[in-house]
Amino acid sequence: QLQASGGGAVQPGGSLRLSCMVSGFSTDNYVIGWFRQLPGKGREAVSSTVFGSGSTSYGYFVEGRFTVSVDNAKNTVYLQMNSLKPEDTALYYCAARTGSAHTMVDYQYDYWGQGTLVTVSS
Repeated sequence: QLQASGGGAVQPGGSLRLSCMVSGFSTDNYVIGWFRQLPGKGREAVSSTVFGSGSTSYGYFVEGRFTVSVDNAKNTVYLQMNSLKPEDTALYYCAARTGSAHTMVDYQYDYWGQGTLVTVSS
């Protein structure tokens, strides 16, 4: 089970931290992905993190603005988003798959949480 939270409305240049709480996995051998669905567009990958090591890959548009961190004790993955732009407005999802390799491909994830809405507007 995945539970995403932390979305909201923010002005351009602002920050938000999204959380994805993971439960039901019996091992640390899984990968957490953050994806987003922009209004009227398809879903795109934001990041992919190997939960045990914290090793992360980012989407090309992140450009150093977003950072993923892992709290193993809380089974939670955070997506810190800084310098937000209006084009970051989207419904953000976290997803999980077993294994230890990054993937930015959405259909390779087996479990999805509900989305959390991020709105960046002045």
